[in-house]
Amino acid sequence: MPRSARQKSESGIYHIILRGTNRQLIFHEDSDRIRYLETLKRYKIERAFMVLGWCLMGNHIHLLLQEGKAEIADIMKRIGVSFVWYYNSKYNTTGHLFQDRYNSEAVESDAYLLTVIRYIHQNPVKAGIVKWPSEWQWSSCLGYYGKDVYPPNLLDSNFILNMFSKGRETAIKCFKEYNDAENKDVCLDDTGKIRLTDENAREEIKKVISPLDIVEVRGLQKNRRDELLIRVKKIEGITQRQAARILGIPSSLIFKAKQE
Repeated sequence: MPRSARQKSESGIYHIILRGTNRQLIFHEDSDRIRYLETLKRYKIERAFMVLGWCLMGNHIHLLLQEGKAEIADIMKRIGVSFVWYYNSKYNTTGHLFQDRYNSEAVESDAYLLTVIRYIHQNPVKAGIVKWPSEWQWSSCLGYYGKDVYPPNLLDSNFILNMFSKGRETAIKCFKEYNDAENKDVCLDDTGKIRLTDENAREEIKKVISPLDIVEVRGLQKNRRDELLIRVKKIEGITQRQAARILGIPSSLIFKAKQE
């Protein structure tokens, strides 16, 4: 089936999501996230676009960008090629890091722009990693709260802050109240299903296999191992490939584990 054409944004603003292929991790350590943000800044300068927000999770990335001299497809291609080269060189891997096609949606109204930036900042909150958006250092949230974010001059916060007030202190205060508020925002990647992060999935797996440790599962006899894998498969929000990756076993073992 041919791919549908991307929706062209009249405002030039796009909410973009990139995922690791097969939901694999994109960032293994802080230096990887730093490198991605530095790459984003390098092409921001080169291609003259605006960075209105971001959130770097373990296996996916949210970006809120406004086109400048280059179209969004060109921007994403350049950033992707550069970061994948870094990743493959560092981890001695080959092949695809990101899913073949990033997801994007046009952001045409001020109201939806505010919804998207809050949704991006609250991603780690809704994933259960932190309690407040400002506790996750790998998003643009702190920059909107008047704090320093790395790298300097990456975030173009005034575009959104000016919607709240022309006075910076008042704008930051009002934005923070809005950004921290509980909500039922629905954006691009909502499927109506719970999806656990690797960190949360690991904790849930530990609970169902207790008192065993994760590394012990692969060494168990088949019947005992299958018994535990069946429990793992019933965890809401965890994929079988994700469970296999965390347990360090082939996916086929989980697929074949069945109740006798």
